[in-house]
Amino acid sequence: MQQLRIFIELTRLNKPIGFMLLFWPCSWGLSYAYFYNRDLDLFLYYLLLFFCGSVLMRSAGCIINDIVDKDFDKKVKRTQKRPIASGKISVKKSFIYAILICLCAFLILIQFNPLTIFLGMSSMLLAFSYPFMKRVTYWPQLFLGLTFNWGIIMSWSAMNNGISLEILSLYIAAIFWTLGYDTIYGAQDIVDDEIIGLKSTSIKFKNNIKMFVSISYLITSSLLVHLFYENLGKNMFSLFFLLFILSLLFQIINFNKDIPSTCLNCFKINNYSGLLLFLSIVTI
Repeated sequence: MQQLRIFIELTRLNKPIGFMLLFWPCSWGLSYAYFYNRDLDLFLYYLLLFFCGSVLMRSAGCIINDIVDKDFDKKVKRTQKRPIASGKISVKKSFIYAILICLCAFLILIQFNPLTIFLGMSSMLLAFSYPFMKRVTYWPQLFLGLTFNWGIIMSWSAMNNGISLEILSLYIAAIFWTLGYDTIYGAQDIVDDEIIGLKSTSIKFKNNIKMFVSISYLITSSLLVHLFYENLGKNMFSLFFLLFILSLLFQIINFNKDIPSTCLNCFKINNYSGLLLFLSIVTI
């Protein structure tokens, strides 16, 4: 049981917000593809596959991140009790877990068409280089946006075996969503990260952080309005979309970089934001 608890801590399975934020963009891409390809059985099947893939890849990503950041994690109050940083599990054993999880994810990936398999394999480069970005740039959140929302393109290609300008617009909108919410999340660690020399948009824009998050969310909202303009009206799509926008506005108003608990709480709201946009698109 102790080993199971360590594994759950290592993969963050006890914190589902991580894999849900990876899954929601996949669900958006699938829902938008379903609007054009009305194959309900395929849609539901792929929704399940992408959910499982999101859980697995997020778990593997957490392990790799903790291996790379083990020395930094020891110096940050929020992360110093993570299994690798605290010595509960060795780097070697953690790496073996990551490989096994990736193999399971690969078994899911090969259920799709060749284009989607190629896109999935290429995402590995993004996923496993992300942990190094905070060492070299103040924009690791942007890189996370590119990585975490890749599932939008993959899910569209899985349903339609191609890539369109519309799905690229949705991808870009999602990148700015991630840029906003991860800046809020990173605000918890501004003091510690500055001390140990790590970079983030939270640090770069710490004096105007609400403005930066507001602009990020405004770009997300504007791109989505442009993409779904013809669907706006007195309908379920508009209701859920309005609630999605309000959830972003709520975060902007309520997070305070000087009170870490508000940052974490507002960050977690994005799980509901992701659900609301999924419900909006799926009701088109």
